[in-house]
Amino acid sequence: MSQQGYVATPPYSQSQPGIGLSPPHYGHYVDPSHAGSPPGMMKPAGPLGAAVPGGMLPQGPSPPGPHQFGQNGAHAQGHPPQRFPGPPPVNSAASSYAPYSPSTQSSYPSPASTSSITQLGSQLNAMHINSYGSGMAPPGQGPPGPPPAPSFQGPTRPPQPSIMQPGSQVLPPPPTTLNGPGASPLPPSTHRQDGFPGPAPLNTQYQPPPLPGQSLGTGYPPQQANYGPQMAGGQLSYPGGFPGGPAQMAGPPQLQKKLDPDSIPSPIQVIENDRATRGGQVYATNTRGQVPPLVTTDCVIQDQGSASPRYIRCTTYCFPCTSDMAKQAQIPLAAVIKPFATVPSNETPLYLVNHGENGPVRCNRCKAYMCPFMQFIEGGRRYQCGFCNCVNDVPPFYFQHLDHIGRRLDHYEKPELSLGSYEYVATLDYCRKNKPPNPPAFIFMIDVSYSNIKNGLVKLICEELKTVLEKLPKEEQEETSAIRVGFITYNKVLHFFNVKSNLAQPQMMVVTDVGEVFVPLLDGFLVNYQESQSVIHNLLDQIPEMFADSNENETVFAPVIQAGMEALKAADCPGKLFIFHSSLPTAEAPGKLKNRDDKKLINTDKEKILFQPQTNVYDALAKDCVAHGCCVTLFLFPSQYVDVASLGLVPHLTGGTLYKYNNFQMHMDSQQFLNDLRNDIEKKIGFDAIMRVRTSTGFRATDFFGGIFMNNTTDVEMAAIDCDKAVTVEFKHDDKLGEDSGALIQCAVLYTTVGGQRRLRIHNLGLNCSSQLADLYKSCETDALINFFAKSAFKAVLYQPLKVIREILVNQTAHMLACYRKNCASPSAASQLILPDSMKVLPVYMNCLLKNCVLLSRPEISTDERAYQRQLVMTMGVADSQLFFYPQLLPIHTLDIKSTTLPAAIRCSEARLSEEGIFLLANGLNMFLWLGVSSPPELIQGIFNVPSFAHVNTDMIFS
Repeated sequence: MSQQGYVATPPYSQSQPGIGLSPPHYGHYVDPSHAGSPPGMMKPAGPLGAAVPGGMLPQGPSPPGPHQFGQNGAHAQGHPPQRFPGPPPVNSAASSYAPYSPSTQSSYPSPASTSSITQLGSQLNAMHINSYGSGMAPPGQGPPGPPPAPSFQGPTRPPQPSIMQPGSQVLPPPPTTLNGPGASPLPPSTHRQDGFPGPAPLNTQYQPPPLPGQSLGTGYPPQQANYGPQMAGGQLSYPGGFPGGPAQMAGPPQLQKKLDPDSIPSPIQVIENDRATRGGQVYATNTRGQVPPLVTTDCVIQDQGSASPRYIRCTTYCFPCTSDMAKQAQIPLAAVIKPFATVPSNETPLYLVNHGENGPVRCNRCKAYMCPFMQFIEGGRRYQCGFCNCVNDVPPFYFQHLDHIGRRLDHYEKPELSLGSYEYVATLDYCRKNKPPNPPAFIFMIDVSYSNIKNGLVKLICEELKTVLEKLPKEEQEETSAIRVGFITYNKVLHFFNVKSNLAQPQMMVVTDVGEVFVPLLDGFLVNYQESQSVIHNLLDQIPEMFADSNENETVFAPVIQAGMEALKAADCPGKLFIFHSSLPTAEAPGKLKNRDDKKLINTDKEKILFQPQTNVYDALAKDCVAHGCCVTLFLFPSQYVDVASLGLVPHLTGGTLYKYNNFQMHMDSQQFLNDLRNDIEKKIGFDAIMRVRTSTGFRATDFFGGIFMNNTTDVEMAAIDCDKAVTVEFKHDDKLGEDSGALIQCAVLYTTVGGQRRLRIHNLGLNCSSQLADLYKSCETDALINFFAKSAFKAVLYQPLKVIREILVNQTAHMLACYRKNCASPSAASQLILPDSMKVLPVYMNCLLKNCVLLSRPEISTDERAYQRQLVMTMGVADSQLFFYPQLLPIHTLDIKSTTLPAAIRCSEARLSEEGIFLLANGLNMFLWLGVSSPPELIQGIFNVPSFAHVNTDMIFS
């Protein structure tokens, strides 16, 4: 059944080659050194011992080896390997894609078969949408953006074609790393060392097909004019886009036409439409495969058998029935799982199920936990697993009779039978060494080097700790927290403190052997805060004075983490290290780093080195920390380069958080730091966690992205996981899926609570399956897609040149849209950009991702900032990534001072800024206040308490 999508129409009409889709070669992040040879060439015998056609993977599974197992993305055996065997990179994170190497092969079998994808790639690459993503320069810099977009159909109305007016003629855009030179009508041909011509880099190759009779250049066969019939209606023209008709062939070439901004769907309008139709309503999860409200829509979620979208969001809620369909559409099949997501007070918290010594009821074959997808049969004596179809006996303690429709009489009395999310109390079988875990501990580790003492940071931290220690997290029914605390200070050496409650004064023990760190005391190091409060306060008062005369500027870092982990290991408990650090660790010790901030590597193939850790020490240290349930959270206060890519690796892989305050100034940044510290200590968190994602037959989880560590292909290990962390999981087919049975997902997280209880948190979700591509596109969620694309791209920057990654993103987006127009939309001119209703804003969001400072190399952005943002995004949930890549732009000057509501957001573009206005830009990480030079004086007076724009102090901060 044909379905018409959102149609953006160009200023003039033209005929174009017909649609033709090539076999998919998109989204293939892999080390170029492992890429295949071009078609027709024989690859020399390598690790696989066989010649492999370029761009194709060998048939069948390869022998198990290190290339199959990555700490952040292991793959199940029996699937084609994700990369060719070879020495694993530093992080040994496996890629989720098959090899792709534009430098050695063409991704397209023939020019004629891929005209639509090339055109769409050209269209997308030529979109000059000035949508500020994170990492962009503040408003006021860069080219002008689009004016307001017209209104368009909301999600509840069938999408209709929209005809837009042409934009004005403009000169070609200046050359950039995204749009290429933009001058040559044909890409130059590149030559490999073997003498065979190869394609030019794609970022300079998104140019129009040649005119009829024109040569395609060396190495390409002549292409005949294969233009389809002329379609009625206007079509959309793009810069660097398509050749004109005969009238354009004569005379000088016409100026490129800039994309009409009004033809681009507005994310703000999409958000507002969803809020208007679904905001404030109750969203019940009792229908399989239904698409939830957008993350920006405030609603009440009622669990009626499937997990709340606060816990799980999918890129599409209707999976294709076959792998061929999935390859045809190239839409990633993924879920963004946030197991500990915060639930609003007006929604029901998770129920806790306790079966005592019997423990949770599980399937004997696949080990899935009892859930609403289990079907009870034979009068309730047996049940059939919804995941593997195995028939199991019901344990005697769990037996219950069935009613007239085959449902247990206690169906609504048991959370595990009627709800999508719930918790189990775990038995000793789920505990380390089969004994109950001890409550976790928090260890505070303060850098007392010269600079931190002189700028007052150490004193600020010590004063604040007195307050936050009063608010340590605790079980809901408990009056006090069971968490124990300990304290370490350090510079070139480590200082451990004994704060036992019966001491009059704290005692300090110094460890100078940082090469072989040990814990000098056990009794008195980790203590109950309430019992040792006076001694702890005494210590916190003394620390700034104790090191006031220190001139030591060199610091260590890896030994600090090692010491904290050894202390938790000796106490036989999980825990969290809070490290307050400010400089590059240059002291002679394991993990010593050097300054490698080399701007010459930017925009080269070696740029990826800047995102990799300098040494293997931190990778090994992270593995040990995860094995012992030691989470690391790092507060960084750098005044110069500190190598975030290396220092941030352990916090990232252990489920911790990295906070960074550049050039920390007490009067400007202290409030933000203190808020972050308080929130981090008080947030909901689980320790020593293992996550397993199970699926019904026909597909399986193949790749994982997040602050995780993986020692095998299935278990996602996390030293801790909190309410802000999300894990993105990609799925692949291993068989056909049935439309009747659907696709089922169960996420189980085994963890230790702050009170020391071992629990299982279960989230279940049912998705539809369809053999119609239209159903697949109709059920997509753009916000989740961008989350997946961002994480897969940011993971790939460790191994791939950024240019290649950007090309892949554009290519895959073009392929997804080309597949839709060919198979789902009504016939239209090949030059029209037709967007599925669920993907109206995908090109805009993708453009924001491409502009992020991680993927777009710019010398003025520090290497540390790029590494920091990369790590930040890797653990984001859908709501956080949506705001991060498409920030809110609020016109403050339209605010009604008598109202408590914020003004409506406007499209995030420089063109929306005006000299008479005041605008607030917020992306969840930073906030910028933009002042127009002609801002009303009364507004300036009200906000800054100064008479005019000229008197505004740009160093002023707001809290």
